[in-house]
Amino acid sequence: MMKSSPAGWLTAFARLGFAARGLVYLLVGGVAIDAALNGGRPSDNQGVMGTLADKPGGQLLLILCAIGFAGYAFWRLTEAALDPEHRGRTMKGKFDRVGYAFSGVIHIGLAFAALRLSTRQGSSPNGAPGDETMRDWSAWLMDQPAGLVLLMAVAVMLLATAGAQAIKAYKANFDELGGDVPAPDKVRLLGRIGYAARALVFAMMAWFLANVVLHRNPEEAGGLGAALRQLRAEDQGPLLLLIVAAGLALFGVFSIVEARYRRLHVATPYM
Repeated sequence: MMKSSPAGWLTAFARLGFAARGLVYLLVGGVAIDAALNGGRPSDNQGVMGTLADKPGGQLLLILCAIGFAGYAFWRLTEAALDPEHRGRTMKGKFDRVGYAFSGVIHIGLAFAALRLSTRQGSSPNGAPGDETMRDWSAWLMDQPAGLVLLMAVAVMLLATAGAQAIKAYKANFDELGGDVPAPDKVRLLGRIGYAARALVFAMMAWFLANVVLHRNPEEAGGLGAALRQLRAEDQGPLLLLIVAAGLALFGVFSIVEARYRRLHVATPYM
């Protein structure tokens, strides 16, 4: 049994999570645009949150981000566990639920990272600390029974996520947005470009993990920061980085629109 709270505080927290995600992607995109135009080092989600810690009002903003990410994680995990929209009857729905669980776990990590930074229990990270986390987890998994199989499974999941993001960019339906969203065609374009940029980044992260398995080298693992650095290292790298960075920033704007206009259904089990 479950009860829904579409207008309750859990929904408000989930909306705050979309806003927090939007802010972080705007910062990631902005730093990467600067790196493409002026040199420097692209950052990732945790890295840009670290830059907020010492800014005026930054600690309050990080606390709000932590609450928002926690609310977003709860919403995704309840979607995965309780299936309030009854998606699990089809194979696609079951895959969606696995993706929701994966997203929930990732946002729990972001919530803890934001909370540690807001209370100064962790040092303000520079660059792309998510890359180090990916390398550490890859090394740990490689030492476990069937660790390489698990790493390849994660790579496949990342690649499938990239495919889902690409399909969403191509179709650009975004039916989850409310009918009162302003300038729907322009908002749809924001989402299309943003999801396309994310699809490329997730595909690159999957490739990094596949190389870890193929070469038995956890140092080849990498996250968002590594993907952005790899883009800059290619032929026409600054231009490629600029395009993808702009896409990530636009995804941030799209997420902020979602914070206001997305239809949300938060479900909790009866106590």
